[in-house]
Amino acid sequence: MIGNDIVDLASARKESNWQRPRFLEKIFTDYEQQLILEAENPEIMVWNLWSRKEAAYKIYNRETGIRAFMPLELTCFYENDSLGWVVCQGKTYPTRTSILNDKIHSIAVLKKEFFNQIQLISPIKNIQKINGIPFLVDRSGTILRPVSISHHGRYSACIAIHKLFNT
Repeated sequence: MIGNDIVDLASARKESNWQRPRFLEKIFTDYEQQLILEAENPEIMVWNLWSRKEAAYKIYNRETGIRAFMPLELTCFYENDSLGWVVCQGKTYPTRTSILNDKIHSIAVLKKEFFNQIQLISPIKNIQKINGIPFLVDRSGTILRPVSISHHGRYSACIAIHKLFNT
């Protein structure tokens, strides 16, 4: 299973004031808030951690069927700007994040070896939702592959696992 999230930093600056009172306390654990406060660029750290949480939540939602706003139940453990993991209710999801220009893109996977199998799907087509969860329909229309779609501001990303593993 996979999840991804993308943040357009220019849009985030216009749409959300992360410095307003109690914003960080509502979204981030004490550990994460400390990472933000100690970061060279706190704004980048806010959206880096947020995108990791969102990517991991997409896997959690697929696994459990639970749809809820629960950012404090997802805890990011930060290895560096690119790597880390998110823990949610005892489940651990490895994450990989890229920061390029005005875009932050995070991918979460069920198992680290899935990172080697990530495939960017472009253009986004042949997507079918089942119970609100997106799948890629193959050319024959009979096999479905799970995908993760994310869009924000000027950016979008759709990813799939190229080769499905037994999970």
